Amino acid sequence: MKRPNVKVWRSVLLAIGVIAIIIGAIWIGQGFGVFRYPASSFMIGQPEWAYYGFGLAIVGAAVVGVSRFR
Repeated sequence: MKRPNVKVWRSVLLAIGVIAIIIGAIWIGQGFGVFRYPASSFMIGQPEWAYYGFGLAIVGAAVVGVSRFR
């Protein structure tokens, strides 16, 4: 059985973590009403989405951290 390439998995984890941080930041902005796009979004002005975004960004930061280990 061939072992998966560690560098490839690190890159995949890094990409997933960065995407999670970006999405989390968008949710934070929409939840607090700072980022109002799209205008018809149900998330705008709903603080619970800001909290969900904060949680997602924390998870994304953890995934980025894990991807940086040897």
